Amino acid sequence: MTLSDRNSFFKAGIFFCAVIILLIVTASFWTVPIYPRIEENSSRPDGFFRIITGWILGGNFYAVHTELSLAAVFSFVVMIIILFHFERTPAPEILYIAIFTISLSFEAFKLFLPLYLVFNFPSFYLRITARVLLFARFFGIFSLFTAGLCAAGLNIQKYRNAIFIMIIAVLAITLGIPIDVHTWDTSFNFINGYTVTFRMVEILVFITTVASFLIAAKARDSKEYVYVAVGAIFALSGRSILLGTDNWIGVSFGITLLIIGIWLLCTKVHKIHLWL
Repeated sequence: MTLSDRNSFFKAGIFFCAVIILLIVTASFWTVPIYPRIEENSSRPDGFFRIITGWILGGNFYAVHTELSLAAVFSFVVMIIILFHFERTPAPEILYIAIFTISLSFEAFKLFLPLYLVFNFPSFYLRITARVLLFARFFGIFSLFTAGLCAAGLNIQKYRNAIFIMIIAVLAITLGIPIDVHTWDTSFNFINGYTVTFRMVEILVFITTVASFLIAAKARDSKEYVYVAVGAIFALSGRSILLGTDNWIGVSFGITLLIIGIWLLCTKVHKIHLWL
């Protein structure tokens, strides 16, 4: 993939994120007014951080709406910054960091749940929506994992092949997960099967991604990759908190970690490749 092709992908990503933001704004006219009328008989999100914050604050659908809106706006802004700073910088990792960033905008698909409550369309569309959302989430973390492999020295010159392999792997995961579209938690996430198994997969990818950047720091004798590893920790942790939160603490803490993480990833990767 040439720089021109990669930059065209960045521009397409910016356009996609802009369309998602417009769709969120449009959908908000129907979804926001019904939040006070939604019965809070669904379960709270799981996870240590969510349990702790759940003791302090109850579920808030306005916080969930803010979360998915911030994810889309964050993707849009970061993609513009990536295009501006990396337009002439051939950094292999940045393509996969960009894909990770764009994947966050797919959180807007969670709005299909309140829209379903408004329009009562067939649940078949909820099932499709749930699988698209799962695909985007796994594709995002595997993209950052691939960025770590690039940094560690894996020679991935054919980006299209690497992306195609990721798509096949994530499709296999996504299509194999049973989803109950009639059961959802207060963060607008549907209840999925094999929760523990796939959480272990996420943890393994998290550890491997961070380890890959640390290996790159050692192999290339570059302390900048240590900061990149820290950025990956912040970005993946912030993403996990943000995408599963149902209260204002989670939104604030998650987006803060995500901003710090992406800032470290982009600035340090840019600095590493600027003088190559």
